[in-house]
Amino acid sequence: MFKTQELRIGWLYPTLMSTYGDRGNVICLQRRCQWRGLNVTIVPVTQQTEASIFKEIDVIVGGGAQDRQQEIVMRDLRGAKAEAFKEKVEEGTPGVFTCGSPQLLGHYYEPALGRRIEGLGLLDLVSKHPGANVSRCIGDVVFEITSSPLAETLRKQLGKPPIIIGFENHGGRTYLGKVEPLGKMIKGYGNNGEDGYEGAFYRHVIATYCHGPLLPKNPFIADWLIQTALQEKYQAEISLDPLDDSLVEQARKAMLKRLEVNC
Repeated sequence: MFKTQELRIGWLYPTLMSTYGDRGNVICLQRRCQWRGLNVTIVPVTQQTEASIFKEIDVIVGGGAQDRQQEIVMRDLRGAKAEAFKEKVEEGTPGVFTCGSPQLLGHYYEPALGRRIEGLGLLDLVSKHPGANVSRCIGDVVFEITSSPLAETLRKQLGKPPIIIGFENHGGRTYLGKVEPLGKMIKGYGNNGEDGYEGAFYRHVIATYCHGPLLPKNPFIADWLIQTALQEKYQAEISLDPLDDSLVEQARKAMLKRLEVNC
């Protein structure tokens, strides 16, 4: 891999959509690029940003937010900015979206109070809050990635099924239409606590309720995002230099043992 390669990480609305520590996903991507000698730049996408900024972005990260912040973001993410964002996704730009941001990628989100928040309609899903008196979906979560071709790619890379460990904290429930779920639940609520699925996968986009943050607990996902972003940008086969993730693996084994999950 050429050391002159560069990635630009687009961070969606950092001050509005970083409620649950998902800044850690941005830091994880940044560090894993730097440890490999890659040049990396963080590009904040804010209310003051022009739509043209999306042309400069190689991988997109979106985090969680409360209902009020989500509504502010969706009022801004309209028109030319929304079209530029959709175009990047359709072109194959990879991204990871957690908690509130996947709700924005769907058709709409119905909060516990207030009006329906219209989404981008990029993913065929809807999200609804069942009401202020209904308990939130909170706790540790474990699921196996089953979406294709992501599951096959990761299984080949890891030599075993790709198991995700994280933490969920969401009031809304998400229901999928004609979009593939990201994975199958092993422990936790997932999208809605009913159908046994978690997240969604479209093109190179990962949508999930899984915090943790997601990428530090599951660095193979971070590496898939980096590798995919480089391949899309440079239109060439890319192999990443391996990193020492032994401490992460020890932590993952300890977590699975504590949760009494045999994977």
